[in-house]
Amino acid sequence: MKIALIHDWLITYGGAERVLKEIFSLFPDADVFTLISDADCLEQIGIPALRVKDSFIAKLPKAKTKYRSYLALFPLAIEDFDLSEYDLIISSSFSVAKGVMVNSNQLHICYCHSPVRYAWDLYHQYLREANLEKGLKSWIAKSILHKIRVWDAISSNRVDYFIANSNYIAKRIKRVYNRNAVTIYPNVDVENFQLVEKKENFYFTCSRLVPYKRIDLIVEAFALMPDKKLIVIGDGPEMKKIRSKAKPNITLMGFQPNNVLHEYMGKAKAFVFAAEEDFGIVPVEAQAFGTPVIAYGKGGVLETVKDGETGLFFDSQTTDAIINAVNLFEKRSMDFLPESIRKHAEQFNTTRFNSQFKTFVESCITASKI
Repeated sequence: MKIALIHDWLITYGGAERVLKEIFSLFPDADVFTLISDADCLEQIGIPALRVKDSFIAKLPKAKTKYRSYLALFPLAIEDFDLSEYDLIISSSFSVAKGVMVNSNQLHICYCHSPVRYAWDLYHQYLREANLEKGLKSWIAKSILHKIRVWDAISSNRVDYFIANSNYIAKRIKRVYNRNAVTIYPNVDVENFQLVEKKENFYFTCSRLVPYKRIDLIVEAFALMPDKKLIVIGDGPEMKKIRSKAKPNITLMGFQPNNVLHEYMGKAKAFVFAAEEDFGIVPVEAQAFGTPVIAYGKGGVLETVKDGETGLFFDSQTTDAIINAVNLFEKRSMDFLPESIRKHAEQFNTTRFNSQFKTFVESCITASKI
């Protein structure tokens, strides 16, 4: 059986790429197709460069740094791949990967991290943050995103089976594509995190500093709690804005290697998380250290954090909500037992993902008789 793996782009090594790494480990003879790839990212995943085929977008000017500027070409680029010689096609999709062209003799399984966020759920937020709400550029952007939505909905029919990375995304797949999906949670390397039972007197958060992660909100909240220490690791376009909001009780460390990040994550009295994520790997990593999570109670985090046992939720993305949650945590901090939190996180391990994913693919192959 010839197998093709499709991933949107392989430029940075994030959560979706960690999933792809495990899928490739299950199907090491597969060929990999992507809009554009970077050698360092491929090395981290463990995919030989000779097994990867980029789209024509990789040949366009400044493609590796400005590839999002070619959004209007993404559907054409993904459809340009000739996969006619493959029997099984597995797409790992958060943008357009699931839209590859297939025929009736092929089986296409899509692991969907989310329908295209900036075309659907984050549409108005994307336009607002990009200052594209008015004017000619706004009209062009809205026109492109409208066409992306139409194409995205139509191309969902090219998928035989959908896998969602959370029940939250399964509901989104149903709403956007009117398709059912089986949930298989992403792999988290909990095996590589050690329980830290002795916590220190600081709160911690980490992320790429982009608007939807709402690190600015966390910093604003702690600026109003001068008696509580916050450490932030991460860098990105919001750094200048966030630095201007920081007070002496807040330490912005910028980008740090994983060993430093993990040291602080393990020793923190709690990890603070204000984003609405599709799944959210980092809160699971924090729990793998036995660190409780204070999180915005919406999205995939509702499936990974047990309210009152491994963390606490706040119900709105406001400074007051974060402050109230932190104060409640202070009163109940003895209720959160590092060993129990660690045990909860272990259910999201890599072995579980590999077993569930392989079993599901095999069942689809049997049902499809390819």
